[in-house]
Amino acid sequence: MAYIYCSGDSYTQTGFDVNGTQPSADNPFGNPTYPGWTSSNGPNWVGYLTYKYNASLLQTYNLAYGGATVDTALVQPYAPTVLSLKQQIEDEYLPKYGAAGASKVWASDNTLFSVWIGINDVGGSYWTQNTTLVDAIFAEYSELVEKLYTSGARNFLFLNVPSVERSPLAVAQGTDSVNLERIGIADFNKRISNLATSLGEKHTDTSIFTFDTYSLFNQILDDPTSHSQTAGLKNTTGYCTDYEK
Repeated sequence: MAYIYCSGDSYTQTGFDVNGTQPSADNPFGNPTYPGWTSSNGPNWVGYLTYKYNASLLQTYNLAYGGATVDTALVQPYAPTVLSLKQQIEDEYLPKYGAAGASKVWASDNTLFSVWIGINDVGGSYWTQNTTLVDAIFAEYSELVEKLYTSGARNFLFLNVPSVERSPLAVAQGTDSVNLERIGIADFNKRISNLATSLGEKHTDTSIFTFDTYSLFNQILDDPTSHSQTAGLKNTTGYCTDYEK
C-alpha cells in the first residue's frame, strides 16, 4: 500500500486539513506536523502505522474528526462543528480525492481505506436500547462504504468499537449503565462484522480486513505488559494526569 484514507473519530484524528499541505514522500502526514493533534497527547495508531509499523512508504490522508458519529442526523455529537463520517466522506473525501477529485493521486490497488467509527454512536444512544436507531445508523454506514467503493476503493479496513465501558467515565455511571453499554457495543461490533462480510460478498474484487480493537483493549487493560508498546503504563483503571505530559 502506498496511500491510506482514514475516517473516524478522536481515536483516529490527527487534525488533517484537506485544504492544507498534502501528504508526500518527504512528509507522509501532510499536515499538521507529526504526530498531529491527537486525543492521546502523542502519536496514535495512524501515526505509528504511517511512520513506524509499515513495510513501505505510506502517505496518509486522515479525515477523522474527534467526537464523530456516523450521521449527526441520527446521533448528535458533542458539538455542531464536529464532522460526522457522512460529512468526512461526502463533503471532504469525495469532492477532494474521489474518482473525479481534483487532488486524486491514488489507485485502487495501492490504497487502503480505514473506518473506525461507533464509539460516539454507542456512547450517545446505548441507554435507549433503540434497535431501530442502530438499524438506521448501519443503513447509512453501508451506504457511505458503497460510495467509497464507487469512487474506486477496493481495500477496506474496519475497526470495531473498543471496550469503552471500562473507561473511568463509563464506570462512574454505575454497574447497570456499564452493562447496558457493553451490550450496545457487542451489538454494534457484530453489525460491523456483518457489514464487512456483506461488502466482500457483494463486491468480490475487494480485500476486506477487520481489526478487533475490543479484544485488544481488554487484553491491555487486563495486562499492559502483554504488549511492549504499553508495558510502561501503570494506571489502566482511572484518569492519570501523568499521561498528559
